[in-house]
Amino acid sequence: MNQTSSLQAVLFDLDGVITDTAEYHYLAWNAIAEELGIPFSREFNENLKGVSRMDSLKLLLSQASTPPSYTDEEMEQLADRKNKLYQELIDKVTPADLLPGIADFIADIKRHGVKMGIASASKNAQAVIGRLGIADQFDVIVDAAKLKNNKPDPEIFLTGAAALNADPKYCIGVEDAVAGVDAIKAAGMFAVAIGSPAAFPHADLVLENTSQLRFEDLAKRFS
Repeated sequence: MNQTSSLQAVLFDLDGVITDTAEYHYLAWNAIAEELGIPFSREFNENLKGVSRMDSLKLLLSQASTPPSYTDEEMEQLADRKNKLYQELIDKVTPADLLPGIADFIADIKRHGVKMGIASASKNAQAVIGRLGIADQFDVIVDAAKLKNNKPDPEIFLTGAAALNADPKYCIGVEDAVAGVDAIKAAGMFAVAIGSPAAFPHADLVLENTSQLRFEDLAKRFS
């Protein structure tokens, strides 16, 4: 067997790793913030990366000068309204929106017979992957709606590994958010972070952008 034989699966986050729908999330949350009269900025939006929709809403509401009190039903309605806005925006996604190097990276993983999965907190992951034209490349897309815990809890990565019949210690997780990297490490996996090295002290490997992803290099580091 070659040196990559111990690697069983690669699990990807979606936003910021496969494609960048962060701008669409920002626009949708900004619309909700304006509606509620709550200050919102691109800087604050960074805190919502890798965080579930409901937890993101709670963070947004915490920015109000006098945090409003909503019933669970009202919270669900606000979260649903944000999601509808986001869904309208992602209708524009096409295969051209794949991040640099991702198509080749995925194809290379496939050629080496390593399983792949999507471990995204987004409940729209299936739709986005479909619009990107790569749904057939993945062996599993974890349904975030069925999970009890959000990142940095490892549940989503452990669920993905189980669905792929892979041992977590023989899996690589790829993320662009601190909460996501923490979830990968908590799952006992090798963590690859996309972004600034200073932001990811717990990652096993940090690459500044997706164009630097190379299967052979990754497999060697993993070994």
